[in-house]
Amino acid sequence: MGQRTNKKELESIERQLHKQQKQLRRNQPLLEREDATINQKEKLLIVCEGTNTEPTYFEQFRFPSATIEKRKIIGTGYNTLSLVEYAEDLKKAKYKDYKVWCVFDADPKPDNPEQLANFNKAIFKADKLGFECAYSHQAFEYWFILHFEDHQGLPMHRDLYYAKINKYLKQINPKVIYDKDSKIVTEDIFNILLGIDIKNGKTRKQIAIERASKIYDKYDHLNPAKEESSTTVFKLVNILSPDDE
Repeated sequence: MGQRTNKKELESIERQLHKQQKQLRRNQPLLEREDATINQKEKLLIVCEGTNTEPTYFEQFRFPSATIEKRKIIGTGYNTLSLVEYAEDLKKAKYKDYKVWCVFDADPKPDNPEQLANFNKAIFKADKLGFECAYSHQAFEYWFILHFEDHQGLPMHRDLYYAKINKYLKQINPKVIYDKDSKIVTEDIFNILLGIDIKNGKTRKQIAIERASKIYDKYDHLNPAKEESSTTVFKLVNILSPDDE
Protein backbone atom coordinates (compact mmCIF):
# COMPACT_ATOMS: atom_id res chain seq x y z
CA MET A 1 0.00 0.00 0.00
CA GLY A 2 2.87 2.33 0.92
CA GLN A 3 4.50 1.86 -2.53
CA ARG A 4 1.18 2.44 -4.36
CA THR A 5 0.67 5.62 -2.35
CA ASN A 6 4.17 6.84 -3.24
CA LYS A 7 3.56 6.03 -6.89
CA LYS A 8 0.30 7.99 -6.88
CA GLU A 9 2.03 10.90 -5.19
CA LEU A 10 4.79 10.85 -7.84
CA GLU A 11 2.23 10.72 -10.64
CA SER A 12 0.39 13.62 -9.04
CA ILE A 13 3.62 15.64 -8.80
CA GLU A 14 4.45 14.85 -12.43
CA ARG A 15 1.01 15.99 -13.53
CA GLN A 16 1.41 19.22 -11.61
CA LEU A 17 4.85 19.82 -13.14
CA HIS A 18 3.46 19.09 -16.59
CA LYS A 19 0.67 21.61 -16.04
CA GLN A 20 3.14 24.21 -14.83
CA GLN A 21 5.36 23.68 -17.88
CA LYS A 22 2.37 24.04 -20.19
CA GLN A 23 1.35 27.18 -18.36
CA LEU A 24 4.84 28.60 -18.69
CA ARG A 25 4.89 27.86 -22.42
CA ARG A 26 1.43 29.39 -22.77
CA ASN A 27 2.48 32.51 -20.91
CA GLN A 28 5.79 32.97 -22.70
CA PRO A 29 4.41 35.09 -25.58
CA LEU A 30 2.64 37.27 -23.02
CA LEU A 31 5.91 37.85 -21.22
CA GLU A 32 7.54 38.78 -24.51
CA ARG A 33 4.75 41.23 -25.25
CA GLU A 34 5.14 42.80 -21.81
CA ASP A 35 8.87 43.28 -22.44
CA ALA A 36 8.05 44.85 -25.81
CA THR A 37 5.70 47.28 -24.09
CA ILE A 38 8.37 48.25 -21.61
CA ASN A 39 10.85 48.78 -24.46
CA GLN A 40 8.41 51.17 -26.11
CA LYS A 41 8.91 53.74 -23.35
CA GLU A 42 10.26 56.99 -24.68
CA LYS A 43 12.38 59.79 -23.33
CA LEU A 44 10.83 63.07 -24.39
CA LEU A 45 12.59 66.36 -25.01
CA ILE A 46 9.95 69.09 -25.29
CA VAL A 47 11.48 72.30 -26.64
CA CYS A 48 9.08 75.22 -26.31
CA GLU A 49 8.96 78.69 -27.81
CA GLY A 50 7.46 80.17 -24.66
CA THR A 51 9.39 80.33 -21.41
CA ASN A 52 6.27 80.37 -19.21
CA THR A 53 3.01 79.19 -20.76
CA GLU A 54 4.05 75.92 -22.37
CA PRO A 55 6.50 74.73 -19.68
CA THR A 56 4.14 75.51 -16.80
CA TYR A 57 1.37 73.67 -18.66
CA PHE A 58 3.24 70.54 -19.75
CA GLU A 59 5.08 70.10 -16.45
CA GLN A 60 1.78 69.55 -14.62
CA PHE A 61 0.85 66.37 -16.43
CA ARG A 62 1.35 63.33 -14.26
CA PHE A 63 3.97 60.89 -15.44
CA PRO A 64 2.39 58.12 -17.59
CA SER A 65 5.02 55.52 -16.68
CA ALA A 66 3.66 52.99 -19.17
CA THR A 67 4.80 55.11 -22.11
CA ILE A 68 7.28 57.73 -20.89
CA GLU A 69 10.51 57.00 -19.06
CA LYS A 70 11.80 60.53 -18.71
CA ARG A 71 10.95 63.98 -19.98
CA LYS A 72 12.80 67.27 -20.22
CA ILE A 73 10.87 70.49 -20.89
CA ILE A 74 12.79 73.56 -22.01
CA GLY A 75 11.41 77.05 -22.65
CA THR A 76 13.69 78.85 -25.09
CA GLY A 77 12.27 82.10 -26.42
CA TYR A 78 13.13 80.88 -29.93
CA ASN A 79 10.46 80.73 -32.62
CA THR A 80 9.70 78.44 -35.58
CA LEU A 81 12.84 77.66 -37.61
CA SER A 82 15.32 78.90 -35.01
CA LEU A 83 13.59 76.74 -32.38
CA VAL A 84 13.87 73.58 -34.51
CA GLU A 85 17.53 74.34 -35.16
CA TYR A 86 18.11 74.84 -31.44
CA ALA A 87 16.33 71.55 -30.70
CA GLU A 88 18.60 69.85 -33.24
CA ASP A 89 21.66 71.17 -31.42
CA LEU A 90 20.28 70.06 -28.05
CA LYS A 91 19.65 66.54 -29.28
CA LYS A 92 23.14 66.21 -30.73
CA ALA A 93 24.81 67.64 -27.65
CA LYS A 94 22.92 66.08 -24.76
CA TYR A 95 19.70 64.29 -25.65
CA LYS A 96 20.68 61.77 -28.34
CA ASP A 97 18.24 59.07 -27.20
CA TYR A 98 15.28 61.43 -26.66
CA LYS A 99 12.24 61.84 -28.87
CA VAL A 100 12.03 65.54 -29.70
CA TRP A 101 8.87 67.66 -29.71
CA CYS A 102 9.06 71.27 -30.90
CA VAL A 103 6.33 73.58 -29.57
CA PHE A 104 5.87 76.91 -31.34
CA ASP A 105 3.36 79.37 -32.83
CA ALA A 106 2.83 80.79 -36.31
CA ASP A 107 3.22 84.37 -35.07
CA PRO A 108 1.76 85.77 -38.31
CA LYS A 109 2.34 89.37 -39.33
CA PRO A 110 0.84 90.55 -42.64
CA ASP A 111 3.80 92.81 -43.36
CA ASN A 112 6.34 90.04 -42.78
CA PRO A 113 5.66 87.02 -45.05
CA GLU A 114 9.08 85.63 -44.15
CA GLN A 115 7.74 84.71 -40.71
CA LEU A 116 4.99 82.54 -42.20
CA ALA A 117 7.51 80.98 -44.57
CA ASN A 118 9.71 80.12 -41.58
CA PHE A 119 6.71 78.54 -39.88
CA ASN A 120 6.37 76.10 -42.79
CA LYS A 121 10.13 75.56 -43.01
CA ALA A 122 10.24 74.73 -39.30
CA ILE A 123 7.54 72.07 -39.63
CA PHE A 124 9.09 70.50 -42.72
CA LYS A 125 12.62 70.56 -41.27
CA ALA A 126 11.41 69.00 -38.03
CA ASP A 127 9.81 66.21 -40.05
CA LYS A 128 13.07 65.53 -41.89
CA LEU A 129 14.92 65.36 -38.58
CA GLY A 130 12.38 62.91 -37.17
CA PHE A 131 11.07 65.49 -34.70
CA GLU A 132 7.40 66.06 -33.87
CA CYS A 133 5.74 69.47 -33.85
CA ALA A 134 3.05 70.75 -31.51
CA TYR A 135 2.37 73.99 -33.35
CA SER A 136 -0.47 76.48 -33.07
CA HIS A 137 -1.79 79.03 -35.52
CA GLN A 138 -1.97 81.74 -34.26
CA ALA A 139 -0.88 81.01 -30.67
CA PHE A 140 -0.64 78.26 -28.07
CA GLU A 141 -3.62 79.71 -26.19
CA TYR A 142 -5.87 78.65 -29.07
CA TRP A 143 -5.47 75.15 -27.64
CA PHE A 144 -6.91 76.40 -24.33
CA ILE A 145 -9.91 77.98 -26.07
CA LEU A 146 -10.82 74.60 -27.60
CA HIS A 147 -11.40 73.29 -24.07
CA PHE A 148 -14.40 75.62 -23.85
CA GLU A 149 -15.70 76.39 -27.34
CA ASP A 150 -15.66 74.71 -30.72
CA HIS A 151 -13.92 77.40 -32.74
CA GLN A 152 -14.05 75.63 -36.09
CA GLY A 153 -10.81 76.70 -37.66
CA LEU A 154 -11.85 80.28 -38.47
CA PRO A 155 -9.21 83.02 -38.11
CA MET A 156 -9.03 84.60 -34.67
CA HIS A 157 -6.39 87.13 -33.71
CA ARG A 158 -4.36 86.22 -30.67
CA ASP A 159 -5.29 89.49 -28.96
CA LEU A 160 -8.77 88.05 -28.48
CA TYR A 161 -7.58 84.86 -26.82
CA TYR A 162 -7.04 86.17 -23.29
CA ALA A 163 -10.48 87.70 -22.85
CA LYS A 164 -12.09 84.49 -24.11
CA ILE A 165 -10.05 82.26 -21.84
CA ASN A 166 -10.70 84.39 -18.77
CA LYS A 167 -14.41 84.59 -19.55
CA TYR A 168 -14.64 80.79 -19.37
CA LEU A 169 -12.34 80.48 -16.37
CA LYS A 170 -14.42 83.03 -14.46
CA GLN A 171 -17.60 81.03 -15.13
CA ILE A 172 -16.03 78.06 -13.37
CA ASN A 173 -14.03 79.85 -10.68
CA PRO A 174 -14.26 83.67 -10.41
CA LYS A 175 -10.91 83.80 -8.62
CA VAL A 176 -8.90 82.15 -11.41
CA ILE A 177 -7.27 84.40 -14.01
CA TYR A 178 -4.89 83.68 -16.87
CA ASP A 179 -2.56 86.64 -16.70
CA LYS A 180 -1.61 88.09 -20.09
CA ASP A 181 1.71 89.40 -18.81
CA SER A 182 3.08 86.44 -16.85
CA LYS A 183 1.42 83.79 -19.08
CA ILE A 184 1.80 81.22 -16.33
CA VAL A 185 -0.55 78.24 -16.29
CA THR A 186 -1.29 77.88 -12.59
CA GLU A 187 -2.44 74.69 -10.94
CA ASP A 188 -5.97 76.12 -10.71
CA ILE A 189 -6.05 76.84 -14.45
CA PHE A 190 -4.62 73.41 -15.24
CA ASN A 191 -7.23 71.67 -13.09
CA ILE A 192 -10.03 73.55 -14.87
CA LEU A 193 -8.64 72.55 -18.27
CA LEU A 194 -8.66 68.90 -17.19
CA GLY A 195 -11.96 69.11 -15.33
CA ILE A 196 -15.26 67.53 -16.29
CA ASP A 197 -17.62 69.37 -18.61
CA ILE A 198 -21.01 68.89 -16.95
CA LYS A 199 -22.96 69.07 -20.22
CA ASN A 200 -21.50 65.90 -21.74
CA GLY A 201 -19.61 64.19 -18.92
CA LYS A 202 -16.24 64.31 -20.72
CA THR A 203 -13.12 66.04 -19.51
CA ARG A 204 -12.43 69.36 -21.16
CA LYS A 205 -9.09 67.95 -22.21
CA GLN A 206 -10.77 65.17 -24.16
CA ILE A 207 -13.22 67.63 -25.72
CA ALA A 208 -10.32 69.84 -26.82
CA ILE A 209 -8.50 66.85 -28.32
CA GLU A 210 -11.58 65.87 -30.33
CA ARG A 211 -12.13 69.42 -31.57
CA ALA A 212 -8.49 70.04 -32.47
CA SER A 213 -8.24 66.69 -34.24
CA LYS A 214 -11.34 67.36 -36.39
CA ILE A 215 -10.08 70.82 -37.34
CA TYR A 216 -6.62 69.44 -38.15
CA ASP A 217 -8.14 66.79 -40.42
CA LYS A 218 -9.81 69.48 -42.54
CA TYR A 219 -6.47 70.54 -44.01
CA ASP A 220 -3.96 68.84 -46.31
CA HIS A 221 -0.93 70.26 -44.38
CA LEU A 222 0.92 71.21 -47.56
CA ASN A 223 0.95 74.82 -46.36
CA PRO A 224 0.42 74.92 -42.56
CA ALA A 225 0.88 78.70 -42.57
CA LYS A 226 -2.53 78.92 -44.24
CA GLU A 227 -4.23 76.66 -41.69
CA GLU A 228 -5.70 79.22 -39.32
CA SER A 229 -6.96 78.53 -36.76
CA SER A 230 -5.44 75.13 -35.96
CA THR A 231 -3.20 73.38 -33.48
CA THR A 232 -1.39 70.06 -33.16
CA VAL A 233 -0.83 70.36 -29.41
CA PHE A 234 -3.43 67.61 -28.99
CA LYS A 235 -0.92 65.08 -30.35
CA LEU A 236 1.57 65.78 -27.58
CA VAL A 237 -1.15 65.91 -24.90
CA ASN A 238 -2.32 62.48 -26.05
CA ILE A 239 1.14 61.15 -25.20
CA LEU A 240 1.58 63.00 -21.92
CA SER A 241 -1.93 62.14 -20.74
CA PRO A 242 -3.26 59.18 -22.77
CA ASP A 243 -6.14 58.27 -20.47
CA ASP A 244 -8.64 60.33 -18.52
CA GLU A 245 -8.69 59.48 -14.83
